This record gives sequence, structure tokens and C-alpha cells, in this order.
Amino acid sequence: MKRSITSGFLSIVSIKFLLIGLDFFSAPLLTRFLGSSGYGDYASLMAIFSVYMIFVSSGVGDGVRKYVAEERDRAHWDEHVVGFYLRMAILLAAIGCLGLALAAQMGIVTSRLGTSYRTYFYLLSLLVFTSQFREYTRRTLMGFGLERYSEPLLFLDKILFITVGVGLAFLGHGVPGVLIGHMTGAVTTSIVGLALINRTVSLRTALARIPPTDFPRRELFTFNALSIVLILCLTSLYKIDVIMLRMFTTAQETGYYNISLTIAEFLWIVPLALQNVLLHSTSNIWSNRDHERINSLASRVTRYTLLFTLLLMVGIGTLAPVALPIIFRDEYIASYGPILLLLPGCVGFALARPILAIGQGKGDLHVLIASTGAAAVGNIALNALLIPRYGMYGAATATSISYGTMFVFHVWSAKRIGFDPITGARIPRVIFAGGVASIPIGLLARFLGDSILSLAVVPPVGAALFLVAAVAVGALDLDEVITPLEAAPDPIGSFGSALRAKFDGVDDDHGADGHELPADDASPVGERQQPEDRNAAAKSNAVSSSDVRERLDTIETRIERQRDRLESQQETIEQLIDELRRGR
Repeated sequence: MKRSITSGFLSIVSIKFLLIGLDFFSAPLLTRFLGSSGYGDYASLMAIFSVYMIFVSSGVGDGVRKYVAEERDRAHWDEHVVGFYLRMAILLAAIGCLGLALAAQMGIVTSRLGTSYRTYFYLLSLLVFTSQFREYTRRTLMGFGLERYSEPLLFLDKILFITVGVGLAFLGHGVPGVLIGHMTGAVTTSIVGLALINRTVSLRTALARIPPTDFPRRELFTFNALSIVLILCLTSLYKIDVIMLRMFTTAQETGYYNISLTIAEFLWIVPLALQNVLLHSTSNIWSNRDHERINSLASRVTRYTLLFTLLLMVGIGTLAPVALPIIFRDEYIASYGPILLLLPGCVGFALARPILAIGQGKGDLHVLIASTGAAAVGNIALNALLIPRYGMYGAATATSISYGTMFVFHVWSAKRIGFDPITGARIPRVIFAGGVASIPIGLLARFLGDSILSLAVVPPVGAALFLVAAVAVGALDLDEVITPLEAAPDPIGSFGSALRAKFDGVDDDHGADGHELPADDASPVGERQQPEDRNAAAKSNAVSSSDVRERLDTIETRIERQRDRLESQQETIEQLIDELRRGR
């Protein structure tokens, strides 16, 4: 199955930006319609639900998109994988639904969380079933390389949630109304998603056809179980703090902290998109034992992730005190302190996410579990130590430290698995570029003051300043800036083409290594060179190993980009052929 990593990433990240925008639209509305206490209850409830769904959904979702993406020499491989995980999804959803309903019925919930949570948990039990099929359909489509379908389903789900859930909250139905909104979106996207899967693989046949005895059931079960453990450790890093904060403090403080997380985790928009696409995309590369491509991909992904998250960190840290009173109610300015504490750690977690996905693609999860588990245990211990004393500031500090350790641990795990994500990533140069750019960005924001004008001017100007700094210090190559501009619609595409022509013209007058070619009137062979000329020539030809490595990385980047373009074109051609065949 041919797929383009770039096209899959673009499909995911474009929807991620829309979803973040919708979150910034819906969250302020929910804080107003539910009130501080109601929003705090909703935040803690969804944190509990996210952890619970790990046991129900995570192994199924990761497993189906990994194994569907693999090109194994087995008859009806896709059908068997789709059917295997669909049966598992139905079974686990039924068990999960029954578990929450029994917890509400037997009084376990009310004794610990209050009487209002009984109704919440009955609704959550239904949400388990609907959410299971929403995630199963999305992950299966991603495994088939159909991110252009799977990601718009997320957008549809969010639109329905806002329309129904926020609408019911506005009408006074509180948290139950918001949960009904979640269910509405999940049911609709599940139906659409199953119909899309059925166009590729017959779901009736997949359910009815039992795999042969040599089907690797044990391998799939093992991956499913290990994925649950891994995702449990991973999710606990950004959910356990909300749960523990609600247990030790008030619902109002939990609401403030949840807004801090919502804003700080904006840094993850690109890393999450990369994590979603890299697991199934690199799975096929690992199966082909293309270690060179894995290393090249991992180092470039690390560099691009660090560049983007540093830019967002500077922007959010600068503009959050301006944006908070405008987007939310004035009292939510209290969220600014935890935001500043969370941002450095969120950068580390952002870097760890793509590395984690590449390791998952190989299927060797034991090392990944050890790394993530160590960070998760540290997170629980730090939260237990700091939350009782410092409340949401303690939670932010504990969580940020744990996020940061994720990057360190996962660099170690990557090397154990067999790839290197930091060699060639130019990390010192990227950090230096971020530090240089942060000074004029901060001064500009201070000059404009706390106004909407600051929110409109600082982001584009700050991005341009950061881009210039990154190119100037060598954190980013000029070609890496021009190529996306060329791919954009006009007039941006035309501007990129003009830049390409200009700089290619400059390069034509230089050698491959960037030094000037000899002029036509160069000295004839045999003419004695002056010592100064020989010294200059020696200096110009002295290329360090790091320079050679960077140039090779640039060449590999261009080759990778061309390969992605060819794969995307081939995929389009194959789709056209399939459509023509269906038309006949």
C-alpha cells in the first residue's frame, strides 16, 4: 500500500488547527454556561473517562492502524485484521459500558464523587460504546492511508458536539447536556466512518470470515495489551494531575488549571499530527528494514517539531495574559501562572511524541513502556507531593518536570530500539534561534500592550522574525522555507517560485559546496600560485565533518520530499484507476 507521509501529515495537521480553533471557541462558552464549579466537574469527569477508555479503546485503535498498514504476503490480510479488531472493539465496548453502569448503580461513584456523578456515569457508559466505534473507524481509515477521510470526521464530531452539547448547556441542561453532545458526534461519525471502511473492505465479510490458524493472533493480542499499558502511562501524564487536583482542591481551581492545560497543550498540535501519521507510516518502513530512512526521518521530525513548538512557546508565553481575559472571563487570568510553568515541559513532551510513534511503528513496545512508565511514576509522585501544598501551581510544576523527562527517556529508548532522533537535528542551533527571536517578539508585545491589536500583529510578525533567525543561525535551510511556499496557492506560490529562481540563479554561479567556481580567465595550468592564494584555497576547501553531515541531511531531505511527492502522485493515479474501474 503506497502512502505519502507528507500528505497524511498535512491532512491531519490542517484538521488539528481547525479543532484547536473550535476548542478556543467552545471552551469559553462552556465556562460561562456551566459556571466555574460545573466546568470543573466536567473537566475532572472527562479526565476520568479518558483514562477509562484506554482499557477499552487504545489497544484496538493502535493495533488496527498498525497492522492494516503493513503489506504482508497473506491472502485477505486486510479483511482479517479489520474483522479481528472489529470483534474485539465490540466485546471491549460492551464490557466497558457495563462496568461504568454497575459503578453508578452500586453507589461506588456517589460515595466518592457526589450524587450528581451518578447521572454522569450512566451517560458515560453510553458514551463508551459510541466513542469506541468513532475511534475504531478513524484508526482503520488511517491504517488504509485515508487520512483525508479520517480527519474530517474529527471536524464533524467537533461541530456536532458544539451544536448539540454547547447548545444544551446554554439551555440549562448542564453537564448531562454536554455529554449528550459528545454522544451525538460519536454516533454520527461512527456511522459515516463504517460506511467509508466498507468501501475498501466489506465489513460483513470481515466479521464473518474467521482468520486461518496461521493468522498471528498472539502477535496482535500482545501488541494490543502492550499498547494499553503504554497509552495508560502516556495518558496519565496529562490526566492524573486533573484528577488529583480535583480530589485535593475545589472544582473552581480545577477549572482554572484545565484552561491552563488547554492553552499550554496547543504546543502539541503538530507533534500530535506527526504521532498519528508516523505509527502506521513507519510501520511499513520498519518492515522493509530501511534503517537509513528511519534515522533521516526521525532527525528531521525532531528538528521541525522543536522549531515549531519553540515558536508557539514564545508566542503563548507572551500573549497569554492578553488573550485570557478576552477569550475567557476575567477571573481566568488566574490560569496564567500555571501556563508559564507548563510551557517548558510541554516542549519536551512535544519532542517525545513523534519519537514514541516511530518506536511504536517497529512494534517493540517494552522499551517504550519502560521509558514512559518511569516518567508516569515520577509524575504521580510529584503531583502527590506538590498539589496538597501548592494546588494548581504544584500540579503544573510536577507535570512540567515529568513532561520534560519524557524527551530524555525516549531518546534513550529510541537508541535502544535502533534509531537516532537527535543526530542531525541541530538542537543547539534551534534553541539559539528561539532565544534570539524571543527578544524582539517580547519587546513588540510590550510596546503594543494588552489589546486586541497585539493578538493580531504579534503572531505573524513573530513568526517572520523566528523564521529569519532560524535561517540565519542554520537551524533551517533556505530550501526548506521556499519549498512549502511554492506548494501554497497563489500569490504565495508565485512568490515562492520567484524566490526559488532568484536563489537557484545564485547557486548556479557557485560550486556544489557553495564556493565560487573558477573564472574564465583563471591562471593556466603550471602557473605558480601565490602563498596567500594557496592558503585561501586550503581554507575554502576545508570542510568539517559536521558541514558534510548537514549537507547530506539537506540532500536526504530533498530526496525524501521528492519521494513523498511521487508516492502522492502514484496514490492519486491508483485512486483514479479504481474509480474508473468502478464506473465501468
